[in-house]
Order: sequence, then C-alpha cells, then structure tokens
Amino acid sequence: MQNHHDIRQDMRATVEARRDLGPEYEAALIESFVSRLDATIAQRVHAEVYAAEASKARRGGRNPSVAIALGSMGIGVPLTVVAAAEAGTAGLLLAWAGIVAINFAHAVNGWRGRD
Repeated sequence: MQNHHDIRQDMRATVEARRDLGPEYEAALIESFVSRLDATIAQRVHAEVYAAEASKARRGGRNPSVAIALGSMGIGVPLTVVAAAEAGTAGLLLAWAGIVAINFAHAVNGWRGRD
C-alpha cells in the first residue's frame, strides 16, 4: 500500500509531467493519477473496514470508521467531477488530497486509540 509520502510524490510527478508534456496529455495524466489514487484509497478503505469489523467484534459496538470510509468514497466521485471541471488538474489533486488527508487523520486517530 502506498503511504502518504508516495502519494505526494505521485502528485508532484503528475504535475511535472503535465508541465513537460503539455495540455494535450492532461486527460491521460489525470486518469493515471486518479487510478493510482483510487487503488490506494480502496486499499485504505479495505483496511478500515477490516479494522472496523475486528473492533466491532471485540467491543460489540458501532465504529464510525466504516461511515467515514464509505462517505469518502461516496463524496469522491462527484467531487472529482466538479473539481476537474471547475479547477482543472490542480482542483482535482487538491480535492483528492483532502479526502486522503481526512481518511489518514481518522486512521491515525484510530491507531492512537488502540494503544
């Protein structure tokens, strides 16, 4: 699974490639980055769901991690369309960076709570 640093590197590389290749490759570069980001988010969602199920089984209670993960995926699709249409590559990257940051912060908070 990619970590937070790898995603930032991917984002920088995509922006740099767009500068080097020009606007005619923008759609392909965005699609490539979003595909890698989707795979990373899917892995994180899977890990969150697994952790939530394990935690729920131990506690017998509800865990907000599942709601955060599913909410992030649900908001990601329309946010991607709006951000790309209105702000282009920068908006798209910023929107997904925000979604990733929220999920990462929630995951870190969950890890700290288990200690």
